[in-house]
Amino acid sequence: MPKSPSSAAQQAREALGQRLRTIRKDARITARALAQEAGWHETKCSQLQSGNRPPSEEDIRTWTRICGAETEADDLIAAARNIEGMYVEWRRLQSAGLTRLQQRKAPLFEQTRSFKIYCSNFMPGVLQEPGYIAALFTLITDFHGTKNDVDAAVAARLDRSKVIREGNHTFAILLEEAVLRYRLGDDEVMLAQLVQLLSGMSLPSVSLGIIPESAPRAMWPVETFNLYDDKLVSIELLGAQVTITAPSEVDVYVRAFSALSGMAVKGKAARSLITAAIERLG
Repeated sequence: MPKSPSSAAQQAREALGQRLRTIRKDARITARALAQEAGWHETKCSQLQSGNRPPSEEDIRTWTRICGAETEADDLIAAARNIEGMYVEWRRLQSAGLTRLQQRKAPLFEQTRSFKIYCSNFMPGVLQEPGYIAALFTLITDFHGTKNDVDAAVAARLDRSKVIREGNHTFAILLEEAVLRYRLGDDEVMLAQLVQLLSGMSLPSVSLGIIPESAPRAMWPVETFNLYDDKLVSIELLGAQVTITAPSEVDVYVRAFSALSGMAVKGKAARSLITAAIERLG
């Protein structure tokens, strides 16, 4: 696994910088000459080429114009925009509240046919119960200090999650056993959420597996992630959301999901673990 999911974004920045370097060298222009022509400090060229500074659209157009490679500008700008969306801090995503964030992903949910969901810290979103969502969103809002629109955001998440019962979608869901006992809400909320899991297991579109704490590990617990048609990975870190589309990076998570799935129990054994968590609530 990469040291951090954000490494994918940095690698993409470095790759874009290498493309800029190649364009400059092919034009037989030194970094100093390019900087002088553009009216930049010389260090800006090295920062752009190393990936330590993201290029603006104007930077790219200036670079390609000076190097006589204007035809490559649009592709480079598109690549830069994709990178910008790979690693986005929550404070930016949540600036207008949580409701819009839920709504933004609704088209992706509707278009995806095969979902692979691994949860190591909270219940899978598509099977979350309203009280549990409210408890989770309240914690998030308080921690990040964002606009409190919890009620509307709960409704938006529930609306987005209708895909689990509607349309042609399949959901392979893996859950670490410890998540069954993480208290997000009071006993009543947790009871409703655990019952919701039991109910969700019966849906024809759902395959739910739980990784017992006692299972020999063939893969260590990692960050919660969602795979969409094995083409896109969404990872939720404490400070940011990471989106990965590079096939080689996506494949890392596909392989991780397969390894984690091999440790999970399903059917009766999974129901027993959920039932045991319910009984511990007293």
